[in-house]
Amino acid sequence: MAASLLHADLPRFISFGEALTDFIREGEQQWRSVCGGGPWNVACAMARMGQLSAFGGAISQDLFGQALWQASADAGLDLRFIQQLPKPPLLAMVHELNPPKYFFIGTDSADLHFRAEGLPAGWNKAVRWAHFGSLSLVRQPLAARLVALAEQLASEGVRISYDPNFRAPPMDSNYDETLERMCKLASLVKVSDEDLCGLFRAKRYHVGLAQIADWNPECWLMLTRGSQGATLFRGTQELSALPPKIKVADTVGAGDCSLAGLLDSLMSRPDAGLEPHLRRAMAAGAAACEKSGFVPPAPYRVNELEAQVALRSA
Repeated sequence: MAASLLHADLPRFISFGEALTDFIREGEQQWRSVCGGGPWNVACAMARMGQLSAFGGAISQDLFGQALWQASADAGLDLRFIQQLPKPPLLAMVHELNPPKYFFIGTDSADLHFRAEGLPAGWNKAVRWAHFGSLSLVRQPLAARLVALAEQLASEGVRISYDPNFRAPPMDSNYDETLERMCKLASLVKVSDEDLCGLFRAKRYHVGLAQIADWNPECWLMLTRGSQGATLFRGTQELSALPPKIKVADTVGAGDCSLAGLLDSLMSRPDAGLEPHLRRAMAAGAAACEKSGFVPPAPYRVNELEAQVALRSA
């Protein structure tokens, strides 16, 4: 009894990887900085959904790291899982938006030095879902440690969520082994059509989709296609839907919030079928588009939009 009480406040969901600072160009000589990073976004969105959530990663101790720390606190994340280190920050320089063009600055940056050994005692007994993906799985030596951690957690019965979030050029053929390992151990894989074309170096996304289904036929597999909607697969079952009609401010963080919506549904009602899970995912992604920048959607708004998701034939 004492042991269960001791760890009652530990998060049931942890998103491992990178938190970074996006520098967005807004003029010839003007840049705007915002907190970001796919894994960090997912953790924040899960906290907004009401889940006990944490971001497991390392950030710098300078003003960029302090901004991430404060934003994490404001989002309601468990700060015990963030390691602040005397290393440089990881920066993403977004110099064009349509289409997005960017490069990263992060030689020997703080994110690369994260170690799970520094996390609170008993955390791995409390966690139910752990998320991995994005840049953290291609940046060494962090990538090797995170893949090993994902494999260890999966062997202990923790469900693994994986969003590769394709980025060129770092995710080239050298990433193929990591991609296969993560897809095979995941309980949930989320990919976009653009991700699949880039990851599998194919003109049609169907090639990569078929390969992931072959690697792990029993996992939950969500394919997103922007305004064309999404399809959720589980074994031989599949269901597609179109997003609700909303006024779009921008699409920043929509994919991360959609994934969080699906994860929230899987954690809250694990025995539900494809329809409620897909509705939740689509509603969360749409709600994120109603505000500029990354703003995790309020649960009440996600609830409102669920009924407006239009199911359609696959």
